[in-house]
Amino acid sequence: MATARLRERYENYRQLMRWDKPIGTLLLLWPTLWGLWMATGGKPHLPIVAIFCLGTFLMRSAGCVINDYADRDIDAHVARTSQRPFARGAVSKKEALLLAAFLALLSFLLVLPLNNLTKLLSIPAVLVAASYPFTKRFFPMPQAYLGIAFSFGIPMGFAAETGAVPPLAWLLLLANLFWVVAYDTAYAMADKPDDLKIGIQTSAITLGDYDVAGVMLCHAVFLALMAGIGLHLALAWPYYLGLAAAAALIGLQYRDIKDRDRAKCFKAFLDNNRVGAAMFAGLVLSYLV
Repeated sequence: MATARLRERYENYRQLMRWDKPIGTLLLLWPTLWGLWMATGGKPHLPIVAIFCLGTFLMRSAGCVINDYADRDIDAHVARTSQRPFARGAVSKKEALLLAAFLALLSFLLVLPLNNLTKLLSIPAVLVAASYPFTKRFFPMPQAYLGIAFSFGIPMGFAAETGAVPPLAWLLLLANLFWVVAYDTAYAMADKPDDLKIGIQTSAITLGDYDVAGVMLCHAVFLALMAGIGLHLALAWPYYLGLAAAAALIGLQYRDIKDRDRAKCFKAFLDNNRVGAAMFAGLVLSYLV
């Protein structure tokens, strides 16, 4: 009996941290890896890469717990989230807060071997990540706030590798912010009918009939900024091959979101993992040649 209860508790926590859905970790990881490779000219230190990979996993897990805590009275009314642990009453508020604190503590321990600038940047990174879920109550474009949260690994990566955060890091952060707004607006389009009923704010609702155009415009700005970064760094042809592959994948997403079908909008969101992977592969190969 006790073993069964422990197994059930573990499963609830695993779902709360989204360990069964790694897409968020991957979307958070790709720009972090871009930053580490660009900061070092393609030669990042493997211990730092390992720290950032594990830190990304832990912070995304903590962010999911805080998100579900903030949305505990909302998720039950949204079809896609109605079976999350909080929504079905499988975990308590105290459990969630303790779990989030434990994950954040582990993340902090990871940055202790790094330099002071990286430690300093970890403070706003945690604050932005923890406060994002609450912006959906009042901010008409919470996806932009999420874009900042999902981009903080970039300046932290530059700081960890070089001890400084040059303008290039902020430009890459800006490019990623547009990418996050694009894919998370597609995600929000899948929940739009439910979100309208419960009265929360999303970019899909704010953009109204221009939601599809807004997604594709943000993707276009992202690609343009990434092309400019490639030119600035004088990257080799594989980078632009990766950029072209990313553009083709994004073009296919238009087919999925143009009719605003909920399942296809969610598929478009998931497909951005391939966009991030294509960009990273092109970047790595560019430095190798």
